[in-house]
Amino acid sequence: MHSSVTPTVDDINQHLRNWKAIVAKYQKANSARAIGQIFTSFGPFVALWIAMYFSVDYSLWLTFALGALNAFFLVRIFIIQHDCGHYSFFQKRRVNDAIGFVCSFFSSIPYTYWARVHSFHHGHTGQLEHRDIGDIDFLTVEEYRALSKWGRFKYRLFRSPIVLFVVVPVIYLGVMLRIPSITFEGWTPIHRKQHLNNLLIAAVYVGLGFLLGWKAFLIVQGSIIFFFGIIAFWFFYVQHQHEHTYMQWTKNWDYLTAAIRGATFYKLPRFLHFLTGNIGYHHIHHLSSRIPNYNLRRCARENPVLQKYVTKISFFQSLPMMFNKLWDEEKQRMISFREFYRSETSGTRMA
Repeated sequence: MHSSVTPTVDDINQHLRNWKAIVAKYQKANSARAIGQIFTSFGPFVALWIAMYFSVDYSLWLTFALGALNAFFLVRIFIIQHDCGHYSFFQKRRVNDAIGFVCSFFSSIPYTYWARVHSFHHGHTGQLEHRDIGDIDFLTVEEYRALSKWGRFKYRLFRSPIVLFVVVPVIYLGVMLRIPSITFEGWTPIHRKQHLNNLLIAAVYVGLGFLLGWKAFLIVQGSIIFFFGIIAFWFFYVQHQHEHTYMQWTKNWDYLTAAIRGATFYKLPRFLHFLTGNIGYHHIHHLSSRIPNYNLRRCARENPVLQKYVTKISFFQSLPMMFNKLWDEEKQRMISFREFYRSETSGTRMA
């Protein structure tokens, strides 16, 4: 599950000191590959969407099963939107913005607003001061210890698997992205674009609802978005809140280490890397967000040194990570509630 080498900041910075030169050749957008990915993402998505629409009157279980499959193609579409927000998918900025904006009508995620929040995440990932922006929030051991019983109950509820991976994605996609919940100085134009994007998405949804029938539309699109949210949150969680991740206060923070230790290599079957736009190579993505997703696998394959210090996990190895609840600054790893309370009990007895 983990690298055989226990990496330090000095180890990583010494052995990967030329990382910028390594990734530079993979930062070039390829229009042919980008167009090909558009066809292999939107084509199957639309075909499955139509199949789902006709399956509603035949079997809802079949509809939901197709929805779970189609959610992966929506993940693939969202990765295109994600890359466009990084201006890496195509060479020209205007083309990226146009394609990313179109993707937002499928993902239901406002393009410019989300891209700016995500950009902040890339510049501050692993910084404890900024964990609540563009990340799944968590507490440190000391912060949790200081909470009241009611505060601990709320946090335990929030971090429970059903809430975190089912309820929270629904709230995030349905509510949090509809309001300017994150703001920085000069972000008024960003919020205007967010509101406009949301209104246009709503207009498209209303139009399809009247055209196709509200029942069928809500079942089809609703089930796809529901499964999409679960998949997206799970991937983001596994990529950043694995046991031996990297979290530091800004004064001690290191960009390179945050990318290599703070993000995982989610080692999945090839077809799942295809469906999820190679986002499993997350450490390389955090090294350089200008690498388009279709170049991530090649970058990893041709540069084994980038794999040396990263945490590699398979799907089954990732499942116990749902019990990672608190960041222990002393042990420099995520721990479970059980481990926290066992430590507290033994500490009390020793005292």
